[in-house]
Amino acid sequence: MNQRKITAILRARAGKEAQLESLLRQLAVASRLEAGNLRWDIWQDQADAGTFVLDELYADDAAVLAHRATPHFQTYLASINDLAERTPIVSRPLDVI
Repeated sequence: MNQRKITAILRARAGKEAQLESLLRQLAVASRLEAGNLRWDIWQDQADAGTFVLDELYADDAAVLAHRATPHFQTYLASINDLAERTPIVSRPLDVI
């Protein structure tokens, strides 16, 4: 199993919550259409509406690289630092059923 999971925690900067949500929704639509994408979900913290968690699953490292090369990911990269603080985690399967 060569799948790769990306979990990103995004904390919106003050007053940027709506812009961040809009950007993430646009990214989700385009990312879900990628050939190597197996899952792409956005979660929102129940206690803090300005905190989002991205839950992404890709077929392999090549699919992650292909995702990062897309125009929609480049658009995300160009604006994310103005909208949020982010913590990305790229994982490999260890004990997954």
